Amino acid sequence: MQNPQNPPESDIPTMAVERKDADLRRLQKAMETLCAVNRQNRFKGTAMALCNELASQWQCERVSLGFLKGRYIELKALSHNEHFSRKMRLIQDIESAMEECLDQDCEIVYPALPQATYISRAAAELSAKHGPLTILSLPLRLAGEVRAVITTERPVDRPFDLQEVEAIRLTCDLCTPRLLSLYEHDRWVGARAKASARRALAALVGPEHTWGKVLAILLFVVMLFLVFAKGQFRAEAPFVLEATYQQTICAPFDGFIKAVNVEVGDAVEAGKTTLAELDTAELRLQLAAAKADRAGYLTQFAAAMRDGETAQAQIAQANADKVEAQIELFNYLIDQAKLVSPINGTVIKGDLKRQIGAPVKTGDVLFEVTPLESLRAELLLPEEEVFDVAVGQHGYLATASYPARRIEFVVERVNPAAEVVNNRNVFKVRARLAETHPWMRPGMEGVAKVTIGKRRYAWIWTRKIVNWLRMKLWL
Repeated sequence: MQNPQNPPESDIPTMAVERKDADLRRLQKAMETLCAVNRQNRFKGTAMALCNELASQWQCERVSLGFLKGRYIELKALSHNEHFSRKMRLIQDIESAMEECLDQDCEIVYPALPQATYISRAAAELSAKHGPLTILSLPLRLAGEVRAVITTERPVDRPFDLQEVEAIRLTCDLCTPRLLSLYEHDRWVGARAKASARRALAALVGPEHTWGKVLAILLFVVMLFLVFAKGQFRAEAPFVLEATYQQTICAPFDGFIKAVNVEVGDAVEAGKTTLAELDTAELRLQLAAAKADRAGYLTQFAAAMRDGETAQAQIAQANADKVEAQIELFNYLIDQAKLVSPINGTVIKGDLKRQIGAPVKTGDVLFEVTPLESLRAELLLPEEEVFDVAVGQHGYLATASYPARRIEFVVERVNPAAEVVNNRNVFKVRARLAETHPWMRPGMEGVAKVTIGKRRYAWIWTRKIVNWLRMKLWL
C-alpha cells in the first residue's frame, strides 16, 4: 500500500513545476509593488502606493504603515484612505499592534501558530474589536534597526500562510530603502535638522561606543576645569643659602703658619677661641733690634743735652720716637699673631692643618666664620617671571638635602639689574627665612616657589608655550 506522504515518482516533476510557478508569482507581485512605489517621488505618495499595492496584491481589507517617532509608532499611511485622525479608536488599536511588533522585533501573525513564541495581545484586541480579522505585522529595518512597521488585515477565513508571509516580507524588504529615504528627506528643513539633531543626541547618549563617550566626557570636563578653575600660581626658581653676614680673618703680616687649632665646621666663641697662630720669631728679633736702637738714640739725646747741643738732641729724640713707633708696631703684630674669632659662629673656610709652616702674605684670607642661625636665601629668578614677584610676597623653599622639609620665606629685595648665570639672564632675589634648622648650611641649593596669587589653570600650564609662540610668531 502506497504512503500518502510520499507521492509517486511521476508526480515529483509536476510538484516542482507548481512550486516554481508559485515562486514566480510571488516575485511578480513583489516587483509590481516595487514598480508602483518607485514611480512616486514624494513620501506621502510612496507610502500610499505601498499600502494600496499590498492590499490589492494580497486581497487585504486594510494595510497600514507606521513609522517610529521617539519611542512610539505614528501611523503615516492607510490603504484607500488619504485622510484619517489619530484620535480614532481604530487608528490607536492599529498603532498598538504595530508597537507590539516593534517591541518584540519580529513578525507577528494572528491567529498565532501553536509553536509561536511571541505575544500577540494587541493584535488579538485589534481583531476582536474591528473584525474578526487575520493580522500580519512586519518590521521594516534599515541597518539592522527597526524604523517602521507594516500591518496587514484580512478576513479571518483567509489566514496568511507561510508562502504569503514570505512574499510580503520580500516585498517589504525591496521597498524599505526607497520608503525610508523619502521619509528622511521629503520634509522641510526644520524637520530634517530636528531629526539629524535627534540622531546625533541618540548616538551621544545611547549605549553604543561607551569608551569613546566616556573619553569625550572626560575631555570636556578637563576643558571646563582648565578654563574656569583657578589655582595658586607660584614662580619657581633655584636658590642658594648664604649667611646674612660673615667674618673674614686674614693674615696680619707676612710670615709662616705656626699652629692651627680649628677645622671647618668647628664652633668658635668671640674673643676666646684661637683659630691659628703665626710664627713671631722674626718679629721678636726685629723688636729686640728696635729696642737696642731706641736705647742708643736715648743715649745720644742725653749726651747732646749735657753738652748743650740742642739740634743734636732734637735729632736723637726724633730717631728715638721713630724707633718707639716701630717697637709698638712689632708688639702689635706679635699680639695679632694669635688669630682669634671676633664673632660667635662656625668656621666655614680654613682647612689649614696640612699647611703648617707654609708662608702667608699680609691680607691672605685664612678663615671665614659665620653664625649659622642667621641665613638667607638668594633666588635666581628667570627674567620672564620677574614682574610677577614683588617685595613682601611669601613662598616656600626646599633644599636638595631635605626635599621633604618646606621652609617659609619672605621676599626682601629684587635686584633691579639682570645677571648672566649659566648662560641665562636671571634676577637675584633676596629672601628672609622664617625659620632655620641646625642642619642648614651656607651653600645649600634647592628650589624655591614664590606665591603670586590665584590664576586659571589653563593660563598657568600654557603661559610658557604661549609666550614662546608670541616671541617666535611675533603675535
